[in-house]
Amino acid sequence: MTPENLLTRHFGPATTACGIVLAHSRHVAAKALAVARRLRDPLLDLRFIEEAALLHDIGVCRTNSTGIGCTGEAPYILHGIIGREILEAEGLPRHALVCERHIGVGLTVEDIERQSLPLPRRDMVPLTREERIVCFADLFFSKKPRSLDHEKHPDEVRANLRRYGDHKVAIFEEWLAEFAV
Repeated sequence: MTPENLLTRHFGPATTACGIVLAHSRHVAAKALAVARRLRDPLLDLRFIEEAALLHDIGVCRTNSTGIGCTGEAPYILHGIIGREILEAEGLPRHALVCERHIGVGLTVEDIERQSLPLPRRDMVPLTREERIVCFADLFFSKKPRSLDHEKHPDEVRANLRRYGDHKVAIFEEWLAEFAV
Protein backbone atom coordinates (compact mmCIF):
# COMPACT_ATOMS: atom_id res chain seq x y z
CA MET A 1 0.00 0.00 0.00
CA THR A 2 1.37 3.41 -0.92
CA PRO A 3 1.79 6.17 1.67
CA GLU A 4 -0.92 8.14 -0.11
CA ASN A 5 -3.33 5.19 0.18
CA LEU A 6 -2.53 4.81 3.88
CA LEU A 7 -3.23 8.48 4.50
CA THR A 8 -6.50 8.34 2.58
CA ARG A 9 -7.62 5.24 4.45
CA HIS A 10 -6.85 6.67 7.88
CA PHE A 11 -8.24 10.14 7.25
CA GLY A 12 -11.41 8.59 5.82
CA PRO A 13 -14.16 11.14 5.27
CA ALA A 14 -11.94 14.01 6.47
CA THR A 15 -10.98 14.68 2.86
CA THR A 16 -10.07 18.33 3.42
CA ALA A 17 -7.67 17.35 6.18
CA CYS A 18 -6.24 14.52 4.10
CA GLY A 19 -5.62 16.89 1.20
CA ILE A 20 -3.89 19.40 3.47
CA VAL A 21 -1.72 16.80 5.18
CA LEU A 22 -0.86 15.18 1.86
CA ALA A 23 0.10 18.52 0.26
CA HIS A 24 2.20 19.42 3.32
CA SER A 25 3.83 15.99 3.38
CA ARG A 26 4.67 16.13 -0.32
CA HIS A 27 6.55 19.39 0.25
CA VAL A 28 8.37 17.83 3.22
CA ALA A 29 9.23 14.75 1.16
CA ALA A 30 10.56 16.83 -1.74
CA LYS A 31 12.78 18.89 0.57
CA ALA A 32 13.95 15.82 2.50
CA LEU A 33 14.88 14.03 -0.74
CA ALA A 34 16.68 17.11 -2.04
CA VAL A 35 18.71 17.30 1.18
CA ALA A 36 19.48 13.57 1.11
CA ARG A 37 20.54 13.63 -2.54
CA ARG A 38 22.76 16.66 -1.95
CA LEU A 39 24.55 14.75 0.82
CA ARG A 40 25.51 11.95 -1.60
CA ASP A 41 25.63 9.50 1.30
CA PRO A 42 25.21 5.97 -0.12
CA LEU A 43 24.04 4.77 3.30
CA LEU A 44 20.92 6.94 3.22
CA ASP A 45 17.73 5.08 2.37
CA LEU A 46 16.01 7.46 -0.05
CA ARG A 47 12.88 5.36 -0.40
CA PHE A 48 12.46 5.27 3.37
CA ILE A 49 13.02 9.03 3.62
CA GLU A 50 10.32 9.70 1.03
CA GLU A 51 7.81 7.28 2.59
CA ALA A 52 8.48 8.50 6.14
CA ALA A 53 8.13 12.12 5.06
CA LEU A 54 4.81 11.36 3.39
CA LEU A 55 3.53 9.54 6.49
CA HIS A 56 5.02 11.62 9.32
CA ASP A 57 1.72 13.43 10.06
CA ILE A 58 -0.69 10.50 9.66
CA GLY A 59 -1.59 10.80 13.35
CA VAL A 60 -3.23 14.18 12.73
CA CYS A 61 -6.26 12.18 11.51
CA ARG A 62 -7.29 11.48 15.12
CA THR A 63 -6.69 14.96 16.53
CA ASN A 64 -8.99 17.86 17.19
CA SER A 65 -7.54 20.15 14.52
CA THR A 66 -10.62 21.88 13.20
CA GLY A 67 -8.52 24.46 11.34
CA ILE A 68 -7.62 21.76 8.83
CA GLY A 69 -10.81 19.72 9.07
CA CYS A 70 -10.00 17.10 11.72
CA THR A 71 -12.56 16.47 14.43
CA GLY A 72 -10.88 13.77 16.48
CA GLU A 73 -10.67 13.84 20.24
CA ALA A 74 -6.92 13.98 20.85
CA PRO A 75 -5.00 17.24 21.22
CA TYR A 76 -2.73 18.04 18.27
CA ILE A 77 0.47 17.50 20.32
CA LEU A 78 -0.39 13.78 20.39
CA HIS A 79 -0.26 13.38 16.61
CA GLY A 80 3.28 11.98 16.73
CA ILE A 81 2.35 9.31 19.28
CA ILE A 82 -0.86 8.49 17.42
CA GLY A 83 1.06 8.26 14.16
CA ARG A 84 3.47 5.83 15.76
CA GLU A 85 0.58 3.64 16.90
CA ILE A 86 -1.02 3.70 13.45
CA LEU A 87 2.16 2.85 11.57
CA GLU A 88 3.21 0.14 14.01
CA ALA A 89 -0.21 -1.46 13.47
CA GLU A 90 0.42 -1.17 9.71
CA GLY A 91 3.73 -3.05 10.09
CA LEU A 92 5.94 0.01 9.53
CA PRO A 93 8.01 0.30 12.73
CA ARG A 94 10.80 2.50 11.28
CA HIS A 95 8.27 4.91 9.80
CA ALA A 96 6.42 4.89 13.12
CA LEU A 97 9.49 6.19 14.93
CA VAL A 98 9.70 9.15 12.54
CA CYS A 99 6.11 10.04 13.49
CA GLU A 100 6.93 10.03 17.17
CA ARG A 101 10.25 11.86 16.86
CA HIS A 102 9.45 14.64 14.37
CA ILE A 103 7.84 17.26 16.62
CA GLY A 104 9.92 20.45 16.37
CA VAL A 105 13.54 19.32 16.55
CA GLY A 106 12.46 16.52 18.88
CA LEU A 107 11.12 16.45 22.42
CA THR A 108 13.08 15.44 25.50
CA VAL A 109 11.69 14.32 28.85
CA GLU A 110 12.75 17.74 30.14
CA ASP A 111 10.73 19.49 27.40
CA ILE A 112 7.68 17.35 28.16
CA GLU A 113 7.87 18.04 31.88
CA ARG A 114 8.68 21.76 31.58
CA GLN A 115 5.76 22.34 29.21
CA SER A 116 3.42 19.92 31.05
CA LEU A 117 2.72 18.12 27.78
CA PRO A 118 0.29 15.17 27.83
CA LEU A 119 2.95 12.83 26.42
CA PRO A 120 4.76 9.77 27.71
CA ARG A 121 7.82 10.68 29.77
CA ARG A 122 10.50 9.59 27.31
CA ASP A 123 12.83 11.26 24.85
CA MET A 124 11.30 11.54 21.39
CA VAL A 125 14.14 12.96 19.35
CA PRO A 126 15.28 11.94 15.87
CA LEU A 127 18.19 9.53 16.21
CA THR A 128 19.10 8.39 12.71
CA ARG A 129 20.25 10.63 9.90
CA GLU A 130 17.10 9.75 7.93
CA GLU A 131 14.93 10.78 10.89
CA ARG A 132 16.82 14.07 11.26
CA ILE A 133 16.42 14.83 7.55
CA VAL A 134 12.64 14.34 7.67
CA CYS A 135 12.34 16.34 10.89
CA PHE A 136 14.52 19.10 9.42
CA ALA A 137 12.48 19.29 6.20
CA ASP A 138 9.22 19.42 8.17
CA LEU A 139 10.34 22.60 9.94
CA PHE A 140 10.11 24.53 6.67
CA PHE A 141 6.42 23.85 5.92
CA SER A 142 3.13 24.57 7.64
CA LYS A 143 -0.22 22.82 7.42
CA LYS A 144 -2.05 26.15 7.46
CA PRO A 145 -4.25 26.01 4.34
CA ARG A 146 -3.15 29.43 3.06
CA SER A 147 0.54 28.71 3.63
CA LEU A 148 0.89 25.18 2.26
CA ASP A 149 3.12 26.19 -0.64
CA HIS A 150 5.27 28.62 1.35
CA GLU A 151 8.72 27.35 2.27
CA LYS A 152 9.88 29.16 5.38
CA HIS A 153 13.20 30.96 5.41
CA PRO A 154 15.63 29.67 8.06
CA ASP A 155 15.01 32.91 10.00
CA GLU A 156 11.30 32.03 10.22
CA VAL A 157 12.19 28.55 11.47
CA ARG A 158 14.55 30.04 14.06
CA ALA A 159 11.84 32.43 15.27
CA ASN A 160 9.35 29.55 15.64
CA LEU A 161 11.85 27.42 17.55
CA ARG A 162 13.05 30.25 19.78
CA ARG A 163 9.70 30.13 21.61
CA TYR A 164 10.84 26.78 23.02
CA GLY A 165 14.33 27.89 23.95
CA ASP A 166 17.67 28.75 22.43
CA HIS A 167 18.71 25.11 22.76
CA LYS A 168 16.12 24.24 20.08
CA VAL A 169 17.57 26.89 17.77
CA ALA A 170 21.05 25.45 18.42
CA ILE A 171 19.88 22.03 17.22
CA PHE A 172 18.46 23.62 14.09
CA GLU A 173 21.78 25.41 13.49
CA GLU A 174 23.60 22.06 13.77
CA TRP A 175 21.22 20.59 11.21
CA LEU A 176 21.70 23.55 8.87
CA ALA A 177 25.44 22.91 8.98
CA GLU A 178 25.04 19.12 8.64
CA PHE A 179 22.65 19.39 5.72
CA ALA A 180 24.45 22.34 4.06
CA VAL A 181 21.32 24.34 3.36
